[in-house]
Amino acid sequence: MIEEQSLSAHLAADLDGHFEHLVRTYQDRLYSFALRLTGSRQDAEESTQDAFVRAYRALQSYPEDRRRALRLRPWLYQITLNVVRNRVRRPMLVTVAVEGPVSNGLAARADQQPERVAVQTETQAQLANALARLPKRYATAVVLRHVQGLTYAEAAEVLDQPVGTTKSDVHRGLRLLRVALEPELLEVGNH
Repeated sequence: MIEEQSLSAHLAADLDGHFEHLVRTYQDRLYSFALRLTGSRQDAEESTQDAFVRAYRALQSYPEDRRRALRLRPWLYQITLNVVRNRVRRPMLVTVAVEGPVSNGLAARADQQPERVAVQTETQAQLANALARLPKRYATAVVLRHVQGLTYAEAAEVLDQPVGTTKSDVHRGLRLLRVALEPELLEVGNH
């Protein structure tokens, strides 16, 4: 990612002058990720802020060449995941919407038929519920790969595990989601 490399170089040269750009670039994505993991807007906001504080402190302690070589996206997701794990000790992910930025989705779909919007909303709710019931390792891998859009290599870096293990976790998570959703989706489609 060219912009990420450029931002790393800028942070290496002038951390204080470019840290705000880092925050603006990643704050929405990290908040969304934290929200999906915690299910609480307040916890997600606090986790995101804490992650940026930790990132800044770490960057301050890194030599310039390490900052320049840093792969920011997976590094920031890893910090956020660690913050969430430390702050919120729950056995499972909490049910939250799996659509884009936090919204009810109605404004973006005002031009669609109400029945179709209702089916999409119900389907998304079922997906979020099924995702929340997955074992945490599979749910986190699926969220990183398919909701947050990280590559397998980036997700593996965030999870601190081999790429093959991450691919396996995503595959198992998706398979479990399909099994969980198949009867529910057939029921929604028949209405």
